[in-house]
Amino acid sequence: MSERCRLYLITPPKLEPVVFAETLKAALDAGDVASLQLRLKEVPEEEIARAVEVLMPVALERGVAFILNDRPDLAMRFGCDGVHIGQEDAGYAEARAAVGPDRIVGVTCHDSKHLAIEAAEAGADYVAFGAFFPTATKDTKTRCDIEVLRWWAELMVVPCVAIGGITVANAGPLIEAGADFLAVSGGVWDHAGGPAAAMKAFNTLF
Repeated sequence: MSERCRLYLITPPKLEPVVFAETLKAALDAGDVASLQLRLKEVPEEEIARAVEVLMPVALERGVAFILNDRPDLAMRFGCDGVHIGQEDAGYAEARAAVGPDRIVGVTCHDSKHLAIEAAEAGADYVAFGAFFPTATKDTKTRCDIEVLRWWAELMVVPCVAIGGITVANAGPLIEAGADFLAVSGGVWDHAGGPAAAMKAFNTLF
């Protein structure tokens, strides 16, 4: 793998944007992050809008791509850098049509090589595999084997994101297997030493 692995940060499941913005600034200032995904489930549209308004500038000022989870329509309306879709959300074609050719569309593929190849061939900017470890952030339907990352890294050029219960302690084998990005939420926000310490530790691993 020529490029080094980078962090793909996911927001906590619940947050108050103005308060969280300070935590986010400290985390992003502590180490390299490729992108930040705003992941707010089952909240009104106006709450998502407020979170985007407060948090997107924090990310963009630091050169971090701002990705919205689930909602291609809102990603386009709010001017986000892209959207991440699950298998239960809008399909890739629908998401791409909503956000246009120049924004990022990433697709959850669980543990499925078939879904990942389909997404890559359709034009996805990245595919996400997981969950690799138990996670408290979401109910995971699948557990993914690290061999899937190794297989993808050897054969494919579309970047892959590893997701699910990733911490500083267990990230090593995923990096070694060829993950381009590690999607991390609790592993940063709930780190014993605080988010900034987690960021430094992850970047040391990379």
